Amino acid sequence: MPRLRWLMIGLCMAANAINYIDRANLAVAAPSMSKELGLDATDMGLILSGFFWTYAIMQLPFGYVADRVGARLSLVVAVVWWSACTALTAAGRGFLSLLGLRMLLGIGEAGAYPSFAKVAASWFPRGERSFASSIFDSGSRVGSALAIPLVSWVIATLGWRESFIVTGVLGFVWAVFWMWLYREPENHPKVSPEELARLRAAQDRPKTVDAADAQNQVPWLSLFRYRTVWGMMAGFFCLNFVIYFFITWFPTYLVKARGFSLAELGTLGSLPALASIPAGWLGGFASDALYRRGWSLTAARKTCLVGGMLMSSVITLSIIAPNVYVALLCFAVAYGSLAFTAASIWALPGDVAPTPAHVASIGGIQNFASNVAGIVTTTFTGIMLTVTQGSFVIPLIVAGGFCLLGAFIYLFVVGEIAPLPVRDSRVPALRPEAAR
Repeated sequence: MPRLRWLMIGLCMAANAINYIDRANLAVAAPSMSKELGLDATDMGLILSGFFWTYAIMQLPFGYVADRVGARLSLVVAVVWWSACTALTAAGRGFLSLLGLRMLLGIGEAGAYPSFAKVAASWFPRGERSFASSIFDSGSRVGSALAIPLVSWVIATLGWRESFIVTGVLGFVWAVFWMWLYREPENHPKVSPEELARLRAAQDRPKTVDAADAQNQVPWLSLFRYRTVWGMMAGFFCLNFVIYFFITWFPTYLVKARGFSLAELGTLGSLPALASIPAGWLGGFASDALYRRGWSLTAARKTCLVGGMLMSSVITLSIIAPNVYVALLCFAVAYGSLAFTAASIWALPGDVAPTPAHVASIGGIQNFASNVAGIVTTTFTGIMLTVTQGSFVIPLIVAGGFCLLGAFIYLFVVGEIAPLPVRDSRVPALRPEAAR
């Protein structure tokens, strides 16, 4: 296999870290911004959710575009766009301007994960795809972990407005390296014909590889006729309902419910995100290892999907934790279990795509549904805090329930983990046995 595959997936991990630093910046800055701009919890909940409206919707066209133009172009456009919007957030003056800038940020960041999934499917064989996915997905935890101390330090040193400028610059630097280094395996001068042949043979690709021909055989809209695609959407919604609590409201929880100072937020507050990084790698390694040991791809992926979702439900136990350290342990186990699960989730688009020209499209479709959860989580939590005068009990109980529901969906709704059958688009509906 081409050794360059690790460089390519490493670049995706770096982009994802920047993605989440920029995304989590507002959550860390929220207490300072609320005080200066006079925003209450409901206002901040709506501002935080504004990102997810555009982010979720734009997953659909971005996935389609990434399949048509390739990950090299789609990803650099996405990173430059969201980095500019991050820096411009420093100019926010109130509710409407901050909401608008967060919505613009969501448009750019929507191109990230569909492009990452396409890179993993293009550069990695099936037996390494889950681990590759865990690497790029761990960038989200790296970014979340770095965001708390980095943004906290910049806010304490310079101010919350300057924190958005500092984090926005990171994406422009990354874009230069991406355009310099990234090529598809077929076009990379350092990938030999023998390496390319071994890679493609190990991927067990369907015969149809031309994007235009593939879209004629399986039009984009027809992907919604598969039960497995709907199961992937619903299961990922459940996981991200909990993930986005960590990304958006967790810093506020530590400050308001556990009395953390800004310094403690930048140290102890980053522990759950740090614990989730190796947990995600373990999830990817375990899923691929089971497959290489002779398990079916379905058994290997679902064992990690279901097991991880079940374990993450311990987040609810933080309600009865006798002290902050036990609570942080519950959060660390929950966040780590979600990361463990996510590695297999992001391997699924490459596993089930009917052709290579549908990987990013399916990745965008499942990520669209998962980020509707971001809208629900941020808004629901903000409203509950307003109604209950700052109590996080109801949001944490609901989060645990979604973990259990996600395990059920991955076990019983998602079908066989295999390329979805190609059917003539003129056929009005798939037969039940084919609509997996």
